[in-house]
Amino acid sequence: MVDAADFRIVFCTVPDADSGRRIAERLVEYRLAACVNLIPGLESIYRWKGEIRHDAELLLMIKTTVADYEALERAIRDLHPYELPEIVAVPLSNGLADYLNWISKNREKTE
Repeated sequence: MVDAADFRIVFCTVPDADSGRRIAERLVEYRLAACVNLIPGLESIYRWKGEIRHDAELLLMIKTTVADYEALERAIRDLHPYELPEIVAVPLSNGLADYLNWISKNREKTE
């Protein structure tokens, strides 16, 4: 039986589609994520180094496991163009068992 608590959705903003695709492809290639959605059309308003910034960004929605989170975070930091990338993991409380099994299967290194 699959336990939803073993999975995470990780959110990460990126400055453009090219960097988003590059990061997403590597995460899936390295089997640190089963799937990454690139969600366009964000505008982020934030304070950085004492200034209020307004930037267009994309959001990566990354499906992974608790076991792979630390390696996934390291990979994002290595691949990301930002000095301080947004990397936020959200635990799951429920999910379709077949989909969660698919996440597990698609990040296994033996497939």
